[in-house]
Amino acid sequence: MLKIFGGPGRYVQGPGALESLGDYAALFGPRAALVIDRHVHGMLGPKIESLCASRQVGLTPLFVEGDLTPDQVQSLRAQAARAAPDMVIAVGGGKALDAGKAVAKSVHRHLLTVPTVASNDAPTSKNYVLYDAHHQLLAVEHMLFNPTIVLVDTAVIATAPAHFFRAGLGDAVSKKFEAGQCARNGGLNMYDAAPPLTAQCIADGCLRVLLADGAAALDAAGTGRPTPAFERVVEAMILMSGLGFESGGLSIAHALTRGLPRIPGVAAALHGLQVALGLLVQLDLERRDDDMLQTLTQWYGAVGLPRSLRELGAQPFDDGVLETAASLTLKARHAANFDRRLTVAELANALRRRA
Repeated sequence: MLKIFGGPGRYVQGPGALESLGDYAALFGPRAALVIDRHVHGMLGPKIESLCASRQVGLTPLFVEGDLTPDQVQSLRAQAARAAPDMVIAVGGGKALDAGKAVAKSVHRHLLTVPTVASNDAPTSKNYVLYDAHHQLLAVEHMLFNPTIVLVDTAVIATAPAHFFRAGLGDAVSKKFEAGQCARNGGLNMYDAAPPLTAQCIADGCLRVLLADGAAALDAAGTGRPTPAFERVVEAMILMSGLGFESGGLSIAHALTRGLPRIPGVAAALHGLQVALGLLVQLDLERRDDDMLQTLTQWYGAVGLPRSLRELGAQPFDDGVLETAASLTLKARHAANFDRRLTVAELANALRRRA
């Protein structure tokens, strides 16, 4: 089987990275579709318009509202087709970036992503998630290629509330262990290929940075003042985590995001928090003979990640809910990337131990 490694064309990080947006946009033409939500547009829209106008790039805003559903994708694609952009610029959190990916795929144009939070590794990825009208995950779609340019302005990221940053820690910490399961068990990465060793090395490095600097970086979240630790952890959460999962593959921790939302109270939890709890369940199922589960549980306590379903926000539920959650999880593609074939009862019992 062939190995494939993928990633963005260029990754730019640091305070003031946004200032280069006009320069990069001008490389692709005079017309851009700006995919953004109204809240972020109110904060950054005038600056983005000024930066692009200084390089003779005009913008057509396409506003994202709520979850990215097939209906919203259809509407955004129709608006983009009328605008005939030379590129797509997506600015905001994961939903806005995902919407930008759907638009870029439709109009066959380069994508520039500008994250305003570090709650997940969507900025570097070609994947985007669709939801149904009931806020349930419907499908994971893919652009043909990763974003061309990723601009991570850490001065902007550092203004976002700490709970978004905490979710980013939770999303990133799983990647070493999920990539490891995928590689050991002949799984496929996001390119439908065998994961290269490079991806595992990046995922290993991601974990090392998070454990060393995660708590200190979290202290800077929300202050607007990025520190050296903050810079290192943002790179780990966006670039290293993104490369690690997309080229390395996923496993039980991410598969659980299909089932966990069926537990009352959990659907409202951010993706990264669900993944963090899912990783503890995965490590339990791995029957490890080292102290990694204990190490991570202690680190979770230090950075405020959930160590139980209750801490994730779960409300009282009937025991059968765990079987439903387990059944949905095991239908996810990533669940096959594990040391053994899990049963619904086995996974439900592991969830019960995290109640």
